[in-house]
Amino acid sequence: MLCAAIPGHDEQGTASWYGRAHHGRTTASGEPFDMHALTAAHRTLPFGTMILVTNLENGRSVVLTVNDRGPFVRGRILDVSYRAALELDFLADSLARVRIAELAPC
Repeated sequence: MLCAAIPGHDEQGTASWYGRAHHGRTTASGEPFDMHALTAAHRTLPFGTMILVTNLENGRSVVLTVNDRGPFVRGRILDVSYRAALELDFLADSLARVRIAELAPC
């Protein structure tokens, strides 16, 4: 169960997604990447952190678990799984402006 966002622990920027080419490969957390799971790569948030990601262009949101490091492209703050991009409705666009809010465990 998750509670509200942790005050002051949010950021906005550009997200991208990754999928088939990485499916099954080991993530930085040691678990295999599953393109159908609701996961994300972030440069600094601890593995296992739950985040609420909102697509600022369409208002769609999804809760993701950080299990990898990245993105390693300048100007991006988050890489999300194929499934997350599908839920956030930016598969075709490849990139989206998002807000990330870290969620506190209840």
